[in-house]
Amino acid sequence: MYFLETKNVVKKYAEHLAINKVSIKVPRGSVYGLLGPNGAGKTTLIRIINRITAPDSGEVYLNGELSTSKDIYNIGYLPEERGLYKKMKVGEQIMFLARLKGLSKEEAQKRMDKWMAKFDIVSWKDKKVEELSKGMQQKVQFIITVIHEPELLILDEPFSGFDPVNADLLKNEILELKEKGKTIILSTHNMGSVEALCDEISLINKSQVVLQGNVSEIRNRYKQNIFAIKIAGSGFDLQSTLFSCLSTEDKDGSELVRIQKNDDSVLNSDILKEVAAKYEILSFEEELPTMNDIFIRTVTNN
Repeated sequence: MYFLETKNVVKKYAEHLAINKVSIKVPRGSVYGLLGPNGAGKTTLIRIINRITAPDSGEVYLNGELSTSKDIYNIGYLPEERGLYKKMKVGEQIMFLARLKGLSKEEAQKRMDKWMAKFDIVSWKDKKVEELSKGMQQKVQFIITVIHEPELLILDEPFSGFDPVNADLLKNEILELKEKGKTIILSTHNMGSVEALCDEISLINKSQVVLQGNVSEIRNRYKQNIFAIKIAGSGFDLQSTLFSCLSTEDKDGSELVRIQKNDDSVLNSDILKEVAAKYEILSFEEELPTMNDIFIRTVTNN
């Protein structure tokens, strides 16, 4: 069952068509990537799902029912433009916003203590937000987003400002929330994070969905019959009618050879047989295009 579904959502600002008949289906308990270049319409769609603004036409369904104002209490939203009160102390701010989401003082305190310990920011509890680094502020913003334990989380560029260690920490938290059955929309330009976290994606360009589906299936759909063969030794110089050699690279006593089939009908077994007749094969695997490559190719062609 889909936890979130938008049907033919349209939004126009003056003469600008922000999104045009955008439909997405987000499975319950999944991480769903909402991708697109700047200005494509992603933020507009997010604001509509959050009920910050209303669509001109089309519908939004949550848990199988038409979205209503009460649904905002079941959504956690981490905006790209952060919304923290810079003069307010960290602990006071978390408590204030947790109470606005309906938590009792006792429950808000309990959850805040747990998350601050988890993110190792307990010592910053009485510091003003403006005293924190961008990465520290991002941790506070994330805590505020998840503290009321909403069923739907919308994370817009959540890794902004994080070093690799903290980005990895956040990725693990996102996966843990998914394991707990939360549904997560991830909007990001970090395609490595998309590959690591997302089950499905929608790519929006020029106000419309131009690519949609399962991440693995999309990568397979865009594959170009490129393979990496690792052979013992070096000096690969095999001339073949089955494939073309794209590049070679020495790898400490072995050589990594990238080839491309000359025709879709060529069998992998025939390539292996031909190469194995002259070289010792250590590994053989197909190279799938990265989501970054697919993003660029799709946006450029639309």
